[in-house]
Amino acid sequence: MNKYLLEIGTEELPYKFIPQAVEQLKAGFENFLQSNKIDFKSLEVYATPRRLAVLINDLAQKQPDEEKIVKGPIKKVAYDEDGNLTQAGKGFLQKNKVSEKDAYLENNYLHAKVFTKGKLTADLLQENVVQIVFKLQGPYFMRWGVNEQKFSRPIRWVVSILDDKEIPLDILGVKSSKFTKGHRFSDAKTEIKNPDEYIEKLKKVHVYVNQDERKSLIIQLAKKEADKLGVEVSYDEDLLDEVTYLCEYPVPVVCDFDKKYLDIPEKVTVTVMAKHQRYFALYKDEKLINKFITIANYVGDDFSNIKAGNERVIVARLDDAIFFFKEDTKKPFEKYVEALKGVTFQKGMGSVYDKTQRVINLSKVIASELKVTSDYIERTALLCKADLTTSLVFEFTELQGFIGADYAKLSGENEKVVQGIKEHYFPLNADSELAKGIEGQVVGIADKLDTICAVFVGGKIPSGSSDPLGVRRAALGIIKTVLEKDLCINLSELIRKTLDLLPQKADVLKQAEEFFVQRLIIFLSDNYRKDVLEACSANKNPLEDLCDFVKRVQLVSELLTIPDFFPVLESINRIIRILKEDVDAEIDEKLLIIDAEKKLFAGINSINEDSYKTLFESFVLINPLVEKFFEDVLVMDKDEKIKQNRLAMLGVLKKKYEKIASFNALQI
Repeated sequence: MNKYLLEIGTEELPYKFIPQAVEQLKAGFENFLQSNKIDFKSLEVYATPRRLAVLINDLAQKQPDEEKIVKGPIKKVAYDEDGNLTQAGKGFLQKNKVSEKDAYLENNYLHAKVFTKGKLTADLLQENVVQIVFKLQGPYFMRWGVNEQKFSRPIRWVVSILDDKEIPLDILGVKSSKFTKGHRFSDAKTEIKNPDEYIEKLKKVHVYVNQDERKSLIIQLAKKEADKLGVEVSYDEDLLDEVTYLCEYPVPVVCDFDKKYLDIPEKVTVTVMAKHQRYFALYKDEKLINKFITIANYVGDDFSNIKAGNERVIVARLDDAIFFFKEDTKKPFEKYVEALKGVTFQKGMGSVYDKTQRVINLSKVIASELKVTSDYIERTALLCKADLTTSLVFEFTELQGFIGADYAKLSGENEKVVQGIKEHYFPLNADSELAKGIEGQVVGIADKLDTICAVFVGGKIPSGSSDPLGVRRAALGIIKTVLEKDLCINLSELIRKTLDLLPQKADVLKQAEEFFVQRLIIFLSDNYRKDVLEACSANKNPLEDLCDFVKRVQLVSELLTIPDFFPVLESINRIIRILKEDVDAEIDEKLLIIDAEKKLFAGINSINEDSYKTLFESFVLINPLVEKFFEDVLVMDKDEKIKQNRLAMLGVLKKKYEKIASFNALQI
């Protein structure tokens, strides 16, 4: 079995593009191998800022030979009256490169047995690799030099080796060879004689090409430096991934800054370090200290310039922050609310001040529905956007909410309000925490609803992968908050009220509801079958009570594992087939003449609707009566009154079933 190595050496790639390229290359090569029926054991894609590499292990030497039967034209078209091949018949044979002796008639059609010899893997690689590379997509792709084809950055070298033999390629005018390049500070060229030595040879020239290994190394090295100082190193996964893709040979460097910068809000200092400079913050006894770790992409022993340069940069950023902080805190936080009148929210939707007033109004409605005291909720709603007009948030936009909370605390606001201002933006992403306090939960839902509805009314409904205003994330945030905090609110009614509050009007209620239902189903589809989710949303608007919807989904999911459910399901589907449409008529007990229908009527009246569980248990109990009804009773009786009465009884039973789900939507 063979091994293949492709390495594309480039100028420094944008770090955000690198993980996309890894996924695209992996999918591209897997699709190529599978579609060409080339067996392989494993496929790895490695990446650094200067290279993308594909390593395929245990490749088959060639495609398997293939024999297949090809169906041709009908006999009367393939042969003339004398039994000779017509032009159509000859054309069929020529197309499939077979002789007349390899053709035969079967079921009155001409057939041919076609043998295809499998191509060598080496040839297929040479024919396809360049096209796979050209299928890569990413932001800011450009043409380089005289090339028509676009790529993220100029390509400087290409390595293409199958075992110990080169597979010649030409990518944007760069011809492949067996020579790669190490770190910028290492030897210029290194020969790769076979794919097995690739990873270790690169390490000798200061390149850790495996991003997972490089990431682990960064964690180990940073911890080792932190342990020397007796402190803890802090970073999130996004920062760690970013740093991983910014270096080939990670080296930790400990730097310092003046303790006076610890007087500004911790979130500001940490954001400057992590988001703006990609530094790892350090903590001692859970308190931020005036040291940080930067990961340098460096080969050498003298770190003095690296240390001095990074310390100089962070001081400049922190000086700005401390100046803005002092200026902002010269007046009470509430004074910033008025300035929101000068900040546009969305075109046609007024200012952020107008939005704030709508959020206050909507928060009162939600608080009333939840039966919670609204004093602190209203105050949170009033102040939630005030920090948008502060200098610090203008400079560090990612700190909105956090700065508002700090400034509110300094202005003497209640702790619940302080927490609510920060948390009303939560969750910040798919994996982040939710608002813990009711203030943040209520104001957050109101704020996100206002944004989503404004987008829909403004005609900027997200399509495809495009969602510049983040309404998908906002909808998911509302759904997660409602479900995980068990908030009993009617989202449909809240959407309606939100639309009524907007300065512009548009008939988008149905679209907005469908959008939320789609988000709900996508969110829950990791844990529940899609057909179950759709069955439980088809019978009743899930937005009226999300918690109730999940209860029904959980029940139906459990029912699918219970043998007693399937006879009930068969009865339900039989009733649905009989009732082409809903029947709203009342049952006339006087028209019940057969014992089986009388017993079923009594069974329907005995159904226990205290909970969904007791409701289903009742369905199981009365199901023998339903089955007996269909054995003994002709629903479509000649007497129209009796017929309609029996249909009415089935209609009542159908509505009972549909209190749980539209069971006919289940795919069983």
